[in-house]
Amino acid sequence: MNGCKGGPVTLKGISVIVGLSCGAGLMIWVLTSLFVSKKLKHRRTLMLKQKFIEQNHGQLLEQLVSQRTGIAEQMIITLEELNKATRNFDKDLVVGGGGHGTVYKGILSNQHIVAIKKPKKVLSREIDEFINEVAILSQINHKNVLKLYGFCLETEVPMLVYEFISNGTLYDYLHVEGPISLSWNNRLRIATETAKSLAYLHTTVAVPIIHRDVKSANILLDDTLTVKVADFGASRYIPMEKSGLTTRAQGTRGYWDPMYFYTGRLTAKSDVYSSGVVLVELLTRKKPFSYSSSDDEGLVVHFVTLFLEGNLLQILDPQVIEEGGKEVQEVAAIATACVKLSGEDRPTMRQVELMLEGICASEEHILDKVVAKKVYKNGIEVGVQSNKLVRKVNEGSTRRYSMEEEFILSASYPRQSGLQGT
Repeated sequence: MNGCKGGPVTLKGISVIVGLSCGAGLMIWVLTSLFVSKKLKHRRTLMLKQKFIEQNHGQLLEQLVSQRTGIAEQMIITLEELNKATRNFDKDLVVGGGGHGTVYKGILSNQHIVAIKKPKKVLSREIDEFINEVAILSQINHKNVLKLYGFCLETEVPMLVYEFISNGTLYDYLHVEGPISLSWNNRLRIATETAKSLAYLHTTVAVPIIHRDVKSANILLDDTLTVKVADFGASRYIPMEKSGLTTRAQGTRGYWDPMYFYTGRLTAKSDVYSSGVVLVELLTRKKPFSYSSSDDEGLVVHFVTLFLEGNLLQILDPQVIEEGGKEVQEVAAIATACVKLSGEDRPTMRQVELMLEGICASEEHILDKVVAKKVYKNGIEVGVQSNKLVRKVNEGSTRRYSMEEEFILSASYPRQSGLQGT
């Protein structure tokens, strides 16, 4: 009987053991599969990253940026770091973009606030521009040029990481709706800082750099409205022994140098032309790529025609007339010189910088700023509500002129000193 009773118990025990063994085996198999799958996934990720690095010319980039000791290691940023910086590229952190890509705001582990440029498409031209921009910006150190913190090569489309600029572009400020834009003092300073940065690129760096796409949308403004020239994807080096470079014309309609566009001959004077267009834009608040006069003239041609006729009041921004005085005529003369058809007749960017600095340092301009501060202390927003300019005439006395009257007088006798023969 005991033997008969023990039989079923033994079978049950065997079943339990077999079941437990099968369960354990299944669990081990599942865990092993997960481990192997994770390993394979990790390996595929590493292989994909390596593929993208090679595809994005990582070795070439390292060679380019390693011209300065240690710069390569400092500038290479991992995808993991950028994911953390942007909360996996959260849509709420999008601060700009267009057809070519999206710009995200992020915070790196070193607490730098950055802008991350994430392109949308994979085009060889865009990768070439990416390499070009890294090569150029990694060697530039100027307060008026946008700083490049680094780049990421671990994605199909390489990403660039810049300092974050809070106040948008000069284009945004000039073409905002309403009668009031940037004050004259700010416009003059922005023009001067832009000229400084371009003169630095043309004459100070080891191998001269031509920006090739100077326009108001590429002039960023920080929280103090300080200029940060950006977008060097189209820029080109020109060796010191060469006066120019033959290349496919590139730039933005309304800003590009017509001689470069028709001949393909790129020189530093092409940037001078584009900066002259920006000066015209600062003076008129008109869009160079869409403006058309009643005679079907573009902005630059119409501006120059009116300047030579002494009729600039027809096209100038009323705020500029109100705040700028004789300085407007001087800046208009510089702009006209910059956009001359022949590059040889244009001034250099260094000459433009010095002329604009001369206007900023003039006694009248300094006096303007002193008066502006006094008016502001009395609770009036200078450059917006004031329409008078105080000038020194005799020691201990002053005289007031209407801004419009002064401009009409100065327009009748254009001041051309320093611009002839440039």
